[in-house]
Amino acid sequence: MKILLTGGAGFIGSHTAVALIENGFDPVIVDDFRNSEPFVIENIEKIVGKKITYYSLNIGNKEGVKNILQRENPVGVIHFAADKAVNESVLNPMKYYQNNVLNLINFLEVIDQMNINSFVFSSSCTVYGVPDKIPVNESALIKPAFSPYGYTKQVGERILTDFFKTKNKSSLTLLRYFNPIGAHPSGLIGELPIGVPSNLVPYITQAGIGKRKKLTVFGKDYDTKDGTCVRDYIHVVDLANAHVAALKKGLKRKDSIKTYNVGTGKGASVLDVIKAFEKVSQQGLNYEFGPRRAGDVPKIYSDNFLIKNELAWHPKFSLEDCLEHAWKWEKNLFNFKYKSEKKQD
Repeated sequence: MKILLTGGAGFIGSHTAVALIENGFDPVIVDDFRNSEPFVIENIEKIVGKKITYYSLNIGNKEGVKNILQRENPVGVIHFAADKAVNESVLNPMKYYQNNVLNLINFLEVIDQMNINSFVFSSSCTVYGVPDKIPVNESALIKPAFSPYGYTKQVGERILTDFFKTKNKSSLTLLRYFNPIGAHPSGLIGELPIGVPSNLVPYITQAGIGKRKKLTVFGKDYDTKDGTCVRDYIHVVDLANAHVAALKKGLKRKDSIKTYNVGTGKGASVLDVIKAFEKVSQQGLNYEFGPRRAGDVPKIYSDNFLIKNELAWHPKFSLEDCLEHAWKWEKNLFNFKYKSEKKQD
């Protein structure tokens, strides 16, 4: 069965493509490579040992998407295509409304004409804002978002929920995941920030390998155990497997709308992540404390009971596993990019 992955060459999408193939599905990737590189497709193929069908296209291109859907006829969609940096969204909100909201609407107008049995949406724990209770579960009150990025995920969930209420033969699964980190254990695919990383772990690994002089820890006076922000860090392979589990369930129950948190159920501070990196890399990390960053929630981690109970999904990787695999990816990354650039010469 073919599954369309929008943004499928990105960090989470590429790992989900691998997980789909491992579960007998045939992914079709649509990506404009705004947050990725073409060599990622080649590395997915190395992992799975087969060619991947992909199209270089922005999903806001309605005619192009329509042609792809008619040619490939997928039974399901996993929608990753979005810009995702909290801080960037504060500085450039219109970019996020354009890509995360308007392009989603354009995409839905096209699939409205197709028979899509299962739709999985890449949402985020940012929809909760600052929750009243931690760990946060799916019934928590949706608070005002801390950032335009978070707001686009709230709006995206509402648009999709309203849209799929009219589709009695299609299921919708909203996956609110927490902080994806790590890389494929092979070191062949991982997080690929364009320019200066906005996420913690790629900045740590870049500082560790010498691409960055030092890491700035934003804030040391939060009401947490060590004064730094606390997050629920989940390995990207665990997250990819959650998408496959949600897709499978959706294919069986074609008239439902479900929401699941995807996280480890445990919080780790920024300093915890730094210490884990120092342990697996066996080197110290040069870091300093700076002021708080706009849009950051002080502390959040998941109640993951629902997804474990209903989808039989469980996270398998530890925080140290995440950092070990991310470090392996970082050390390989120069060679991947160099080879890709040489092919273009």
